[in-house]
Amino acid sequence: MTDTFFSHVRAAHGVLSDQIRERISLLETSGRLETEQLESYQLSLSASALLAIPIMIDYANYGKQEQAIATLYCMQTLRETAASLLAAGLVDPSSVTALFTTEFQPSDELMSMVALDPGPSHLGEDLELVAETFRRVALDKIAPVADDIHRQNLDIPESILDQLAQLGAFGLSIPEQFGGSSNESVDDLIAMLVATEELSRASLGAGGSLITRPEILAKALLAGGTEEQKQRFLPALASGELMGAVAVTEPDYGSDVAHITTTATPVNGGWRINGTKTWCTFAGRAEILAVLARTDPDRSLGHRGLSLFFVDKTRSAGESFRHESNQGIIEGRAIPTLGYRGMHSFEVSFDNVFVPTSQLIGESSGLGRGFYLQMAGFENGRIQTAARAVGVMGAAYDAARAYATTRSVFGQPLISYQLSKAKLAKMAATLQASRQLTYATARLLAQHQGSLEASMAKAYTCRAAEWVTREGMQLHGGMGYAEEYAISRYFVDARVLSIFEGAEETLALKVIARGLARR
Repeated sequence: MTDTFFSHVRAAHGVLSDQIRERISLLETSGRLETEQLESYQLSLSASALLAIPIMIDYANYGKQEQAIATLYCMQTLRETAASLLAAGLVDPSSVTALFTTEFQPSDELMSMVALDPGPSHLGEDLELVAETFRRVALDKIAPVADDIHRQNLDIPESILDQLAQLGAFGLSIPEQFGGSSNESVDDLIAMLVATEELSRASLGAGGSLITRPEILAKALLAGGTEEQKQRFLPALASGELMGAVAVTEPDYGSDVAHITTTATPVNGGWRINGTKTWCTFAGRAEILAVLARTDPDRSLGHRGLSLFFVDKTRSAGESFRHESNQGIIEGRAIPTLGYRGMHSFEVSFDNVFVPTSQLIGESSGLGRGFYLQMAGFENGRIQTAARAVGVMGAAYDAARAYATTRSVFGQPLISYQLSKAKLAKMAATLQASRQLTYATARLLAQHQGSLEASMAKAYTCRAAEWVTREGMQLHGGMGYAEEYAISRYFVDARVLSIFEGAEETLALKVIARGLARR
């Protein structure tokens, strides 16, 4: 492929992107952005899929293999996105005819070239060292126990937490002045993503997700905590001395955070919290819970009536806990889940639980700001979830490639078939594009930009992880459905990615569509 091809890619990308923006703008100006959900949803996901195209054009400049990967990715993504939008009547048919010519049809030679080589990351020497360090820990400490944790729904061994604490994994997003390793540079943010990817390759639940909770709590503290709160909590989170969990979602209010009903009532010296939270991942092992509660009884205030508290609890093993004292009762039970096991996700009830004023984040200045502080924590959480998706994709691709190169079907190696090569090639290209997209978005976030792109990257990579793990399982045939092969774990783990840290539908309709309309 030549520069001419990529100039055609740029042109096609521009045409599709412009028409998506025009449709979004039309919905917005006519007041239908919220009501025409099917259209807004598809336009948002299509825009998210196109986000990596310019990034992969740049990636092609690194070399021959990189050019092949970028070529395949651009061909398939542009054609599939155009076909989807055409089927829904959302683009002008005459504007995308070039995408359905032979120029955008991958050759057998191209698919063979990409199928077994997803290309290098091009991180640079320092970040490659980060990747190698966490890859070694993931392979040596997490991978050997990952299947047992998944099949038996075991707790994460303390030895894994200790090892990650020694590496400084819990302080990757915490500034150096508070005991972490971050100076808030681009490389620091990418290092966190690289570590997340490598740990997620070994296990989503027992690896990559472990460093998400300190990230969320730390960002909320940095956004609005008092100096005393930062000095008290951040060093303990960075060292792993203090494990945290997030208690935001409620049984009747998932992504609709503004209408939560858990209350915090002022009393002498602090607050009393009452209510129930759900999907509190790692709440059993955690010693601190970040609880979003309503401090203003006026429900009409919505999210402006919420405040964020750090609630102490006793560390607990297993799938249930109950802590009762004169400070109230905290009780939790783990929710049985299809995958994403090890950390356990709990429903947690608070019965008249006392929290001192010093643990209202921001103290008096934090009243009514809890929603904003929590969202500050979630912003980087979304791009970190994209990195988790890349890690799961990488594990699925590696497993599928290994199986295809050793398995024989009808007297021939599985990899020798055209369809097998096509599947692996698309998996490889999707993996690398998702990885490069997370890096590019991190560069924006480090400059205090890219909030919309983080949501788009999260939406795209998590859907991509579902597809990649599905195809990886399919290449395994019947053995892919057997628990003895790790691909079955990757498949069920990938399914949660589009649900947590901002459900796909909420991101598409409430964040991405609105964000595109404002541009």
